[in-house]
Formats: sequence, C-alpha cells, structure tokens
Amino acid sequence: MRRLLIVAAMILVPLSVNAGAQTALVPPSAIDAADMLPAAPKDGSDIQKADLAELHRIQDHRTAAEIARAQSDAATRNIFLFATIFGPGFNAKALSSTAALSADVEAAEKADVEPVKYVFARIRPYHFDKTLHPVCPATKQDDSYPSGHAMSGYLEALTLASILPEKKDAIFARADDYAHDRLVCGVHYPSDVAAAQPLAYALFALLADDPRFKAARAAAQAELRKKLGLQAAQ
Repeated sequence: MRRLLIVAAMILVPLSVNAGAQTALVPPSAIDAADMLPAAPKDGSDIQKADLAELHRIQDHRTAAEIARAQSDAATRNIFLFATIFGPGFNAKALSSTAALSADVEAAEKADVEPVKYVFARIRPYHFDKTLHPVCPATKQDDSYPSGHAMSGYLEALTLASILPEKKDAIFARADDYAHDRLVCGVHYPSDVAAAQPLAYALFALLADDPRFKAARAAAQAELRKKLGLQAAQ
C-alpha cells in the first residue's frame, strides 16, 4: 500500500521538481522509503514537543553569521556546498564533470526518495507553531518529513567522499552542518533531519552499483583530484 502511495505522490510533486531534470540513475520507488522510516511524529507527541523545544532554543540563540550560512545553504543544493572546504575554485564552471555527477545524484534523489515527503505529509514546524519564524524560504506544502535538503547533503557527501576518501571527515562534518542549518532556518524539525540520513545511505548503495554512475564518478574523480593537486586514484 505504501509503495502505491509513493507512486501516487510522485504524480502530485510540482512539475518544477522534474522539469528539465536528467533521467534518474535509479528508477522511482527503487527504495521503499516509506517502509524504511518510522511514521512521522504526530502532533502533540513527546517527539514533536522535544523537536519544538530544540527549534525554539536555536531560534533564541542563532547568530547573524549562522543565519547567513543557513540562508546560503538553503540556496545551494548540490555538491558545491562543499566549497567551504575546498575554496572558491570548487565550482561548477571550473569542474564540469563534477557538476554533471552532482546533477545525476540530485536527479536520483528527487526521483526516488523525495516523493516520500508527500506520503508522510508532515506539517512544517512554522505552520504548527506560529511563534517560530523561519529565516529561509518557506513553503505552504505539508512536506516536512524527511528533510529533502538534508537527504541531498548526505547523498552528495557520500559521493564526494568516495572520490576524496582522505577528506571524508571534513566532508561528513560539513554535511552535518548543512543538515543542521535546516533547523537554523527554522523550516524543519530535528526528526526530519535525522530521518534523511538513512535514506541517503540506502540510495547511495544503489547508485554505487550503477555503471553510469561509476563512469560519471570516474570522470569527476580524475577532474577533481587534478584540480585539488591530489594524487590520482589507484
């Protein structure tokens, strides 16, 4: 039943999500995301109360610098979010193969696991609690669980760490910060962000076996390691 709901939800996803997108490397519903995750916490549940308390704590203490980073992260949903590690030369114009790989990864995430957000249809925290004030773009849709940005961040991190394994600690730390910034933004619950990580790992496992992904990753790996002055992969 849940698999059918996912297929139905994909029909309801705004056309802008798939307009001009590349063909996904894994077919829709290759992962039964709704069955992988626990149900979204219910309104009034202990989990939701704890989520809201944490969001209020963050809102009360977020700094101007934290808000600026969260807003920048909200607008950067691709592998180049890791430019904070590798510098301004880490960009799509300078790294066309890396950009192409990132686009493939993001297309797979949006086709295969993103639709589960519309199955769970969890109300956004700022709609439930009007004393929460988001500082990043908000949506009217009930699609809070799991966090799509967090899924993308972890999936891109797994991809990049497979290319630059010697940088994996910094890469995954950045992915954690990127996911946390959805809370700084005030647009997701902590449990939304936590639910994103296992889906990213599950999808990456499928991608890693796809011959097209392997070819795209090899091209990005050669390009990126040369750009960063690192030894070619063995």
